[in-house]
Amino acid sequence: MSLPTLSGPRVQLRWLELDDAPDVYAVFSDASVVRYWSSTLFESEAKAVALIEDIHRYFEAGTLYQWGIADRENRIIGTCTLAGIDRDNGRAEIGFALTSKRWGEGLASEAVALVLRHAFEDLGLHRIEADVDPLNDRSLRLLERIGFRKEGYLRERWRIGGGVQDSILLGLLRREWVHWPTG
Repeated sequence: MSLPTLSGPRVQLRWLELDDAPDVYAVFSDASVVRYWSSTLFESEAKAVALIEDIHRYFEAGTLYQWGIADRENRIIGTCTLAGIDRDNGRAEIGFALTSKRWGEGLASEAVALVLRHAFEDLGLHRIEADVDPLNDRSLRLLERIGFRKEGYLRERWRIGGGVQDSILLGLLRREWVHWPTG
């Protein structure tokens, strides 16, 4: 049992295997990528293995769908996630990370659009939420471009690496979703 593969013109969202650990480690050991993340930098490939094992376990429980974002060479360059899936209330939270080497190419936008299509059309979810550090301009712009609206500001929500981070909460309802072309 695994996630369905979601294909776009430039990326493919696919099930992560333990063999992908070196690529997952490369993404989450990049300080630029995890700067606004709610966890710390990966210090070893073992953290990537543990993450992939957790992804499989939470998928089996039905609460988390986390795809690897693969490029045309099938290398993992990031992840895109539906977390906290609540089928009773038709909601989930979206998250995404992309290697900084590929920023500015529109690949994260493509991946997010693929996941939103799956969430709204295939899973029948009603609402998708995002929790973003207010200093993370790139992610905020991406989400707002796709149709997310700012709904709240939570002060000092996360304690990460000895510091405290605020959060902006954003939401997107199925009826507000603009069907982005994804391939």
